[in-house]
Amino acid sequence: MQPIVEVTGISAAYGETIALRDVSLTINELDFIALIGPNGGGKTTLLKAMLGLTPIRSGEIRLFGRTPREGRIYAGYCPQRLTFDPAFPVSVREVVRMGRLSPRRLWRRYSREDEAAVDRALETVEIAALAHRGLAELSGGQVQRVFIARALVSEPRLLVLDEPAAHLDPRISGSLFELLRRLNETLTILITTHDVGAISSYIKTVGCVNQTLHYHGDKQLTAEMIHDAYHNHGPVDVIVHDVRSRTLK
Repeated sequence: MQPIVEVTGISAAYGETIALRDVSLTINELDFIALIGPNGGGKTTLLKAMLGLTPIRSGEIRLFGRTPREGRIYAGYCPQRLTFDPAFPVSVREVVRMGRLSPRRLWRRYSREDEAAVDRALETVEIAALAHRGLAELSGGQVQRVFIARALVSEPRLLVLDEPAAHLDPRISGSLFELLRRLNETLTILITTHDVGAISSYIKTVGCVNQTLHYHGDKQLTAEMIHDAYHNHGPVDVIVHDVRSRTLK
């Protein structure tokens, strides 16, 4: 079986600032992989590089056996910082429907197939009852589900989420990760996160990113991996709230 994502020795930079250095990673079908690491360590850059949204200086990326720009039609992406004007009158359904747009069909009417895909996405993330509510009326956890539905509405094979639980309280975050666990039954998922408890309870493999990638293909998060990823950011306290946690030796 061909891997979904193959990253081979890539490097990336913003001007003179190195973001990634000699990173290699393979993601197989139905994996649920989490990338952790310090802010500014290159996690978001790696996601964007995989999707062809940011250039690389060296190395190669294959997404579904194609270039990132060609392969990303099979990926749904939810970036970390999605902002909206609360005064803008847009409904949940309208936001999710935007995920069916593409450069080749910007001015076409939405079809019955599009509307059916919106219905399926709303049902999948369990917010069908909110379809006609205004986005500004929703809680943070509900808004995050709306944006995940927008990523799902294109019916991708890979779901890429950048810090999906950021700014959510632990209860809402747990509910979100339960949703992702169910989605992972039929969908490959790649996330970035700072939530070590979520790593222990939900994901299948974990990597630490701080310019380079420390990854060994399973969910065991060792003290050595954390040291390698965070060594230049001072002492690290790992606080685990869930008794099921089992990632740290």
